[in-house]
Amino acid sequence: MRRSRGNPGAARAPRAAPPPRSSSRPLPRPASRLLPRTRPGARDLGRDRSRPWSRPLAAGCLLLASLTGCLAADAGPGHAGRRAPEAFVALRDVAPGIDEEIRYASAHNFVGRVIDGYREPVCLLTRRAARALRAAQRALAEDGYSLLVYDCYRPQRAVDHFLRWADDPADTGERREFYPHVPKDRLFREGYLAARSGHSRGSTVDVTLQRPRGHPVDMGTHFDYFDPRSKPEAKDIGKRQRAAREVLHEALGAAGFERADTEWWHFTYREEPFPDRYFDFPVTREALRGPSS
Repeated sequence: MRRSRGNPGAARAPRAAPPPRSSSRPLPRPASRLLPRTRPGARDLGRDRSRPWSRPLAAGCLLLASLTGCLAADAGPGHAGRRAPEAFVALRDVAPGIDEEIRYASAHNFVGRVIDGYREPVCLLTRRAARALRAAQRALAEDGYSLLVYDCYRPQRAVDHFLRWADDPADTGERREFYPHVPKDRLFREGYLAARSGHSRGSTVDVTLQRPRGHPVDMGTHFDYFDPRSKPEAKDIGKRQRAAREVLHEALGAAGFERADTEWWHFTYREEPFPDRYFDFPVTREALRGPSS
């Protein structure tokens, strides 16, 4: 036993153990059963608007990613990997009546090419979100409507692809269709792009209404139209278009989804199972671990 320098004959008293840390945590707030008409800071296009500093952060990460991996480091558990958690399913297996037109698996999108990570045109979602979307589909069918999804789970590598595209001022080939009134260099400042996407958590969906036989409903703007007219309650659209947006809003709200306040097509399941995790497995059926049900 080590001796005390002040008194060689006395042993040093054992150090007192620190008091145990409290393990108590605040209880989670219960999810509201009422869907608010708007929500400050809601994510639209799946790009997180709650971080106004995301543009400089994204640029810094892109410059240093090869050396520091900063984008991956901020993603949280579950970011990398080839397989999805068991909580993920293919929407078609849960709700085969919902049509799918996965835009980022094709060249028909604001970038103008297939987006990184989209290996198949398939909608992957958490099981909870898929079942909730099925409930909305059944309710809408009673009024002669059906759902069409444009995007579901989105891997982080796809968001990184958007960031690289945004940093290329010369790449504006799709501007006329998708952002004719918002300059490309303002897409971050206007909140259309950010370094994190709610879609990467697996419970966010971009969806619209259609009639039977695939006839789309006029919603006032098309999907991924970067413009104030895409706000759910925009005034400069027709009465029927506003009514159609409200039909979609009410059906998905009753099923447990919350609408973004800047895009009429963007909905997130309120009780999402991964609220703080951003995944990067590819969009392909092979990424699923088990049967979808």
